Amino acid sequence: MHWLLWLTLCLNTVIAGPVTDFKKPSDDDLKKTLSKEQYDVTQCSATEPPFRNAFWNNKEPGIYVDVVSGEPLFSSLDKYDSGTGWPSFTKPLEAANLQTKADNSLPFAPRTEVVSKKAGSHLGHVFDDGPGPGGKRFCMNSASLRFIPADKLESEGYGQYAALFKPGGKAKEQALGTATLAGGCFWGMEEILRKEPGVVETRVGYTGGFLDNPTYEDVKKGKTGHAEAIEIRFDPSKTSFEKILRMFFRMHDPTTKNRQGNDIGSQYRSAIFFHDAEQKKVAEKVKAEVDASKKWPSPIVTEIVDASKFYAAEDYHQDYLEKNPGGYTCHYVRD
Repeated sequence: MHWLLWLTLCLNTVIAGPVTDFKKPSDDDLKKTLSKEQYDVTQCSATEPPFRNAFWNNKEPGIYVDVVSGEPLFSSLDKYDSGTGWPSFTKPLEAANLQTKADNSLPFAPRTEVVSKKAGSHLGHVFDDGPGPGGKRFCMNSASLRFIPADKLESEGYGQYAALFKPGGKAKEQALGTATLAGGCFWGMEEILRKEPGVVETRVGYTGGFLDNPTYEDVKKGKTGHAEAIEIRFDPSKTSFEKILRMFFRMHDPTTKNRQGNDIGSQYRSAIFFHDAEQKKVAEKVKAEVDASKKWPSPIVTEIVDASKFYAAEDYHQDYLEKNPGGYTCHYVRD
């Protein structure tokens, strides 16, 4: 391929920012500039495997653009964990850059396909079961997208979106609440709590200890003071800290000190790590009410302590039971 043509194609696909006068490359040229998976997904409407794609669990701030044209499509500020294994968003960053059409390729399940306006790239599908105000879930293929980190927006030609990621630039991000809870192996806790209405994002990790940057190998010995914990980001317009705590007290045994099922040690203790005075007040209220209800035969021993630094666990622990259905858990929801 002539070097000038090669440069032009790259600028229009995976290197440059948005192209105002975009002209879609020929099919032969797309096959040369896109990976096989990118080509199959964007041009042939294929679907990449869940949980084995680039962005399903990406939590970095930034925007997602069409891998072919560079059209701005979605923002990390509207991304959430849908539990499907594909990157999901509550709404587009630029609605004008998307088009929808009926997809009847599955006769038993009609869907709405989403394509980019300029490039006509197959992106994924949109469903009516999302958590946002619009109730939409834009379920996209990572192979159709290119991610631009927030700190690269200016240099990549997307400077108009940089303000979204500066302090005060996005009210939604500031409005999300955070809950940090411990109650045994974090795999089972995350699997239950991530499904609660209003929960936007979850991650598992270690908190409440004295060792900096602990690993699982450190924590599992029970000598670092950390608890296996889950950090929950939730939308206060959809749920509340109190509602999350009431589920928390139903999904683990809060009467066993430093133990949950067969898991024994301080790393498996029951604890609520409050982030402010209001959370402390709510935690004490809910704990007292659960204790007084006698739904548990023994006294509640759940600790209520100040939140400290949360260290994210290794990648293989994140969303473990989504990636390994039927894996170990000692958690279930009690009536």
